[in-house]
Amino acid sequence: MGYNIMKLLSRDSNTKLIKTAKGLENVVLAGLSLMPSAVICPSSKAADCFTSCLKYSGLAQVYKTVNIARQKKTDLYTDNQEVFLTQLRRELTNLQKYAAKHNKRAIVRLNVLSDIAWEKHNIPQDFPDIFFYDYTKRANRLGNTPENYKLMFSYSAAPKYKKQVDRALMTDAPITVVFRGGLPAEYMGRAVVDGDKSDIDNLSAKGKIIGLRVKGNDAKKSKSPFIVDSNLIAIGG
Repeated sequence: MGYNIMKLLSRDSNTKLIKTAKGLENVVLAGLSLMPSAVICPSSKAADCFTSCLKYSGLAQVYKTVNIARQKKTDLYTDNQEVFLTQLRRELTNLQKYAAKHNKRAIVRLNVLSDIAWEKHNIPQDFPDIFFYDYTKRANRLGNTPENYKLMFSYSAAPKYKKQVDRALMTDAPITVVFRGGLPAEYMGRAVVDGDKSDIDNLSAKGKIIGLRVKGNDAKKSKSPFIVDSNLIAIGG
């Protein structure tokens, strides 16, 4: 079966990537946005985060073509992973060459809307000059990625997700929590820092809660346990 290979990575313009660059100089950013599903987000059902998913935030709220393109990329990943990974490696190689030529640091987020264990595909291992980072809902990934691939754990109060949260709390990995109604000073016994400023700064906030403000029209109305109402929690979480 033949495939019309599309460009997988987006450069710099994604609003989720722009936040990464705040305060940084001489960097080139890239991200991979797939369409969320139980296949590429294995813990999403337990975390009950589909209704608050960012797939309908940003430009996707305005242009239907955004999610159509994401779905095409996702179909390629699930239907022909070998072709997908070959294309991804090609684009990462080009990005790495571009960064070196222009004396810049390449920073890549491969799971903008997914939760794939790219370390199992040896992607970060094969590109040591690129810095990778992601959010994950899979606590068993924490501490098991190469040095150039850093992770932050995504919280949900869903009962079926509690084991994942408990496992994450046993590490010093930054834990991101989406709040509605402002950021509290503490949550789950950890200090809360403002996570909407810079993703790179968040990665170094070990042992802390990274507070994120809810985004997207649907998410703001959602009753998903992925979103914590700060007006309903006691001081200290």
